[in-house]
Amino acid sequence: MTPVTTVKSLPAIDITTENFKPYGQLITPSEDGKAYDETDAQLHLENGTPRFYIMRLKERGRQFDRITRHQQCTQCLGSLEGKEWFIAVSPPSDENYPSIEQLQAFKIPGNCFIKLEVGTWHAGPYFDHEYVDFYNLELSDTNVVDHFTYNFKEQDNLTFEIH
Repeated sequence: MTPVTTVKSLPAIDITTENFKPYGQLITPSEDGKAYDETDAQLHLENGTPRFYIMRLKERGRQFDRITRHQQCTQCLGSLEGKEWFIAVSPPSDENYPSIEQLQAFKIPGNCFIKLEVGTWHAGPYFDHEYVDFYNLELSDTNVVDHFTYNFKEQDNLTFEIH
């Protein structure tokens, strides 16, 4: 008999520079001409050819049972057209599974972007719109050679829903 999958509610909090630090950086607008400093995205892209592109995602909802990490690069994500979106993250670890206790969902406004630290577990982007275009900065082969996914449904009989 197949075990019943539990759906756990994961409340989304408004993202801030401080509350996102365990997972990466929140990058917000700055004045033109500002000197480079620690508030700029601290990128790790030297393990391959950077790829900067726009990806269109359609009707994602807010449920997930898988989470992914990349251990060879940082990744930057932001929505176009000012659309709000959500992401669930767990901090980088040496384990082959994420910390469920440290799993956090964030609500991200459309006027900023996030940089995920190398190894940050992430599920999303999720949103309530018909579609959202996202700009994405990673390596050209990230999704081929640096894409480790943990399946909560198979391993823990869990599915999460961001609220």
